[in-house]
Amino acid sequence: MTFHGWSAEALEFYEHLEADNSKTFWDAHRSTYEETVRTPMADLLDELEDEFGPGKIFRPNRDVRFSADKSPYKTHIGAHLGSGGYIQLSADGLACGNGMYQLAPDQLERYRTAVSEDITGAQLKRVIADVEQAGPTVHGRDALKTAPRGYPKDHPRIELLRYKGLVAWQEWPPAAWLGTRTAAKRITTFLRASQPLRAWLDNHVGPSELPAR
Repeated sequence: MTFHGWSAEALEFYEHLEADNSKTFWDAHRSTYEETVRTPMADLLDELEDEFGPGKIFRPNRDVRFSADKSPYKTHIGAHLGSGGYIQLSADGLACGNGMYQLAPDQLERYRTAVSEDITGAQLKRVIADVEQAGPTVHGRDALKTAPRGYPKDHPRIELLRYKGLVAWQEWPPAAWLGTRTAAKRITTFLRASQPLRAWLDNHVGPSELPAR
């Protein structure tokens, strides 16, 4: 099916879910979720697959095992693309991300090595500048308060060295265009603009080689 955006009903569903995050509400409105939220996301992922790889929609249920918040359902729908991109819809609107959100210990070591070296570190700075000039912003994740062990506090790229993840991100508040093909155009534009950041991370960090827990 062709993706035509998300209707106002999809946003209203999440507004109501935020107010009543219960199994009773979910069961009574499951068809609304399937028809107005999940099906358009699946249609979008089908369209994006040729350029950005296969997509996966995350489960709507929250993992509450280690959380003080026991509300059972996520108040957004999220999907991950094979190229590393991420798409999210909630009552707050549309958001997209790309990069590596949380680096495993072996990834973090390779990331810091690449950032610290003059050629690859300077290349990352240029990539970030180009991505941000195109519209997305680049954010570091879980920054250390000081320099990581083994690196000088006055390193020219100390801010990047302190990060434990690096992502490009862009948000759009709810508007009428969300229910049109413009939504797909904005997502595609973001993914193309942010792909150089993901490419740098793929080339110099790569997937974790540690065994899965």
